[in-house]
Amino acid sequence: MAIKQVSIFVENKPGTLVSITDAIGAAGVDIRAMSIADTQDFGILRLIVSDAEKTKQAVQNIGCVVSITEVVAVAVSDRPGALNDVMHVLSESGVNIEYMYAFLTSRGHNAYVVLRVADNDKAAEILASKGVKLVSEEDIANL
Repeated sequence: MAIKQVSIFVENKPGTLVSITDAIGAAGVDIRAMSIADTQDFGILRLIVSDAEKTKQAVQNIGCVVSITEVVAVAVSDRPGALNDVMHVLSESGVNIEYMYAFLTSRGHNAYVVLRVADNDKAAEILASKGVKLVSEEDIANL
């Protein structure tokens, strides 16, 4: 089970992020999680949002380069060692993680971890077989 992640090419200059968040807010989209990796000149802003397609359109309308990719997200008990348990499941199955980031919500007792892997279906199958709770698009919309 995969969810949609919005990736936006961001020029590293004052005002760029606010123009993006203005566009997303005006589109009525909630940002659930974000990560930004940058260099001196540009960055990649990765978002988990309540509506990926609406976000893509809003950000394209202000001239940004944007794509939607699929990632795996899991709910992890908010306790010491819980993330380590998930890492062991993936490592022992030979699944390489390209990148990951996490977020919390005010509801429930879970942390949510977004994982970019080469084969989402394989990772999801392995995680589910070990009892790890996968997060769906519907789950994201209801957070």
